[in-house]
Amino acid sequence: MRSICLFLLFAAVSITACNTYQEPQEISTLFNQDLAPFYHGVASGDPQTDRVIIWTRVTPETNEPVNVGWRVSESKSFDAIVREGEYSASHEKDFTVKIDVDGLEPGKQYFYQFTVGENKSIIGKTKTIATTDIDSLKFAVVSCANYEFGYFNTYEMIANRKDLDAVLHLGDYIYEYASGKYGDTTKFDRRNYPNKELIELDDYRKRYSQYRLDEDLRKVHQNHPFITIWDDHEIANNSYTTGAENHQDSLEGSYAIRSNAAKQAYYEWLPVREGKMYRSFEFGDLAKVIMLEERLEGRTIIPDSLNDPQRTAENHSMLGEVQMAWLQKELADSTTSWKLIGNQVIFSYLNWGWPNFKINLDAWDGYPAERAALSSFITDNEVSNVVFVTGDTHSSWAFEVTDDPFNNYDSITGDGAIAVEFGTTSINSSNSDEGNPIDTVLAHERKIMSNDMNPHMKFTNLHDHGYLLITLFEGQARAQWYYMQDLAVPSTTEKLGNEMYVDLGTTRLYSK
Repeated sequence: MRSICLFLLFAAVSITACNTYQEPQEISTLFNQDLAPFYHGVASGDPQTDRVIIWTRVTPETNEPVNVGWRVSESKSFDAIVREGEYSASHEKDFTVKIDVDGLEPGKQYFYQFTVGENKSIIGKTKTIATTDIDSLKFAVVSCANYEFGYFNTYEMIANRKDLDAVLHLGDYIYEYASGKYGDTTKFDRRNYPNKELIELDDYRKRYSQYRLDEDLRKVHQNHPFITIWDDHEIANNSYTTGAENHQDSLEGSYAIRSNAAKQAYYEWLPVREGKMYRSFEFGDLAKVIMLEERLEGRTIIPDSLNDPQRTAENHSMLGEVQMAWLQKELADSTTSWKLIGNQVIFSYLNWGWPNFKINLDAWDGYPAERAALSSFITDNEVSNVVFVTGDTHSSWAFEVTDDPFNNYDSITGDGAIAVEFGTTSINSSNSDEGNPIDTVLAHERKIMSNDMNPHMKFTNLHDHGYLLITLFEGQARAQWYYMQDLAVPSTTEKLGNEMYVDLGTTRLYSK
C-alpha cells in the first residue's frame, strides 16, 4: 500500500513539473514585477472606422490555458465600457492575446485593458479612423530597431507625442542575428536573446519577448495604434519568397519552415490582422495608406550584380502579379487627396557613391522593370499626389520620384517626376557614421546630392537616428525628420533635423 502511495505522489509531482511554465532566466530578469502577469504591456493596431486590434501577452504559471478578460471603454476610468469579453490564451499562440474589437465608432479615442483574476494590465490608448471632417493627419514613420545598438529612445519620444493618428512601422522590428553578430555589445550592455541566429519558432518568439519587454517599446505601443509590415530581418537578411542571403539550407534546414515560423511569431506578437500583409487604410477623403509587402509575397531572387541577367528578366518581380494588380487598383480607384505608400525598400534610383557600394540591388534598383511598370501606370492613369514612405536604409532621404532622373526630368522645377519619396532613418540600427568618421560622412552626403549623381535627391542624412513625421493637410504634405541626441543612455532629447513640403497637385519638393 505504501509503495502505491509513493508512486502516486511521484506521479503527481512529475505531472506538476511538466505543466509548470518556465520563462527563460534571460527573459525573466527583464520583468517589471509591478506588471505581472502582463509584463509585455499592451498594444493596438490596424485601426479601421469601426474596429481595431488590441493585444497583450500573459506570462503564465503553468502551461495550461489562461482565461483573460478584456474591455474597451470611452473613458480611462472604464465607466463607459462599450465592448468586453474573454479569451483563452494558450501555448499554441505563445500566450499572446489578440482581439479584433468591432462595433466601435469612427474617429474616436478608446481605452482598453486586460485582466487575469484580480490582476490588471496597464491601460492602453487607441483610436479608430474618422470618416468625415478630417482636416489633417499625422503619422510617425519608423523602421530598423536593433536591440544591441543602444536604447530605443526614439520609441520613447514617439510615445510622448499627443498628436499622432498612428505609427507606421515599415519593418525590421527585430533582427534575427545571434548576439554580437550585428550590434555593438562592447558599447551597449544589451545582448540578444536567445544567443543564436533565429531559425525555429521558439527562437523568434523569445526574441520578440525580449524586445517587447523594453520599456520604451512597451510605452509607444501603449499610447498609439500601429500599422506594421515586416521587412527582411523579421525572417532573415535579404529575404525573398524562396530564400535569403542569411539562410543556408544545408545548415539551417528548410527556408519554407523557417519563414513560416517567422510569420507565425510576427502574427502572434504584433497587433496586426492575419492574412495578406499588403492592405490599405482609408482616412476619409484626405488619405489612403497603402502598405506593401516586398519580401515573401512575390519577390524573386535578388540579383548578384548589375550585369546579372536575372535583374532584367521578364519574370523578375518585387511585388508579384497579384499584389501589383491589387496596388494598381488601389491607386486607380482612390478618390482621396493623398495616396501614402508604406514601402520597405527605396523605390527611387539611388547612387550611394561609395567606392565598394554604388547600387543597392535589394531595393527597387534591383527590380527596374517592375519599377518602370508601376511608374508608367501612375503616369498613364494620371494618379496624382503619391507619397512613398520608406525604411530599411538607416538613413534619411527625400526624392522627387522619377524612373530616370537623368532624362525627361528637371531637377529645378520637378517636372517629369511622378511622386515624392521620404525615407526614415533607423530607430538605432547602425548607419554610415558607425563605420566612418563623421567628417567623411558629411562630405559624402554633399557629394551624392550633386546633379551628376542623384539630381532628384533633395535631402539626405546618413548619420542620425530617429523617426520621420508625416503630416498631411488638404493642400500640402509635410515631412519632418526628428533625431535623437544619444542612444548610449536613456534620453528624451530630440532635435528637428529638417522639414520638406510638397503641395497638392505637384511633385516638387521644397523647404520653408
